[in-house]
Amino acid sequence: MAERVGFEPTGEAFDPTTRFRVGRFRPLSHLSAPILASASPRRNPSLSPQAIRPFGTRVPAPADAIIAAMGERLAFPGNPSPEWPPVLDRFDGSADLVVFQGDCRALLRTIPSETLALVITSPPYNLGKPYERRLRLDTYVAQQEEVIRECARAVRADGSICWQVGNYVDRNEIVPLDILLYPIFQELGFRLRNRIVWHFEHGLHCSKRLSGRYENILWFTKGDQYHFNLDAIRVPQKYPRKKYFKGPKAGQLSSHPLGKNPGDVWVIPNVKHNHVEKTIHPCQFPVELVERLILALTRPGDWVLDPFMGVGTTLAAALMHGRRGAGAEIVPEYVEVARQRLREAALGTLRTRPMDRPIYAPASPKSPPTTHAQPPLTLAARPPGKRG
Repeated sequence: MAERVGFEPTGEAFDPTTRFRVGRFRPLSHLSAPILASASPRRNPSLSPQAIRPFGTRVPAPADAIIAAMGERLAFPGNPSPEWPPVLDRFDGSADLVVFQGDCRALLRTIPSETLALVITSPPYNLGKPYERRLRLDTYVAQQEEVIRECARAVRADGSICWQVGNYVDRNEIVPLDILLYPIFQELGFRLRNRIVWHFEHGLHCSKRLSGRYENILWFTKGDQYHFNLDAIRVPQKYPRKKYFKGPKAGQLSSHPLGKNPGDVWVIPNVKHNHVEKTIHPCQFPVELVERLILALTRPGDWVLDPFMGVGTTLAAALMHGRRGAGAEIVPEYVEVARQRLREAALGTLRTRPMDRPIYAPASPKSPPTTHAQPPLTLAARPPGKRG
């Protein structure tokens, strides 16, 4: 079986009393090899132990050298100070973590062209939340275009941009923001690979329209030669024992031994008040959503940017998987929370919902008493004189 790098084999991966993922990643100095890969192992009960593959496996050179350098710079001290791990407040290509307090356009201008492997973000939706000022819709789109153009310049030729948006709402009328922003990416020559639907089951309860329970992630690539690691994000097969019934492979397993393609509809709980990852931010990314994108679209040591960083979810996920992270945020309180979460991620104490945990399904309530109402009379069964 492949080595479970970055996983603590001697400690408990989960707190059995809270079902939180705690201490799953070891401090960087504990790594016996210069590897920092990824999340908990995915297990398929239909496979032999030798065929079980963890999410993270040993990465080949030159990624090993990159991760080795990261491990040396972030080396875990015996008694870490409040300033550990080192987080810069400006972009530096030799750094591993950058948290910029201020307008993301100022940060983007300091990032050299074709530096980033991936941009992941969820920009404000122009709804007047505490962290944004409501603008005219055309002004909002123009502002987004400024940021998108700078991101496009900074992304590598084989890189990707994932823009996660929902709806702008005005007087109970919705405007899908992905439709408004798509032409900007198209004009810049980016290719839309997937319009991923992120489905969740909790949110605002509407009374004059159906309650919104999904948002979209637009995954664009800068070119046709792009990095995409499907094996890193496969999910368990629905029918793992299904076999070919005819032809030269009759009797052999027909499903992929590492799992199936997760598709473009992702059911991932959103971060609400009782979510383990909940902070002071009102609209927070779940870590597992970002993990899936980082694992599929980047290599260890790559740069990942979130221009609307919030409380640092993207950077924490990048750090947990051996990537470099940079982000910008204008709210000082969110910046402080982000720094604390990065510290916890580096120490292995950040609580997150595991990627491979099934969606919680509460026990069904008792069925209400059945009423034996008489079915309506058909036309033929109605008494004479009642036909009309």
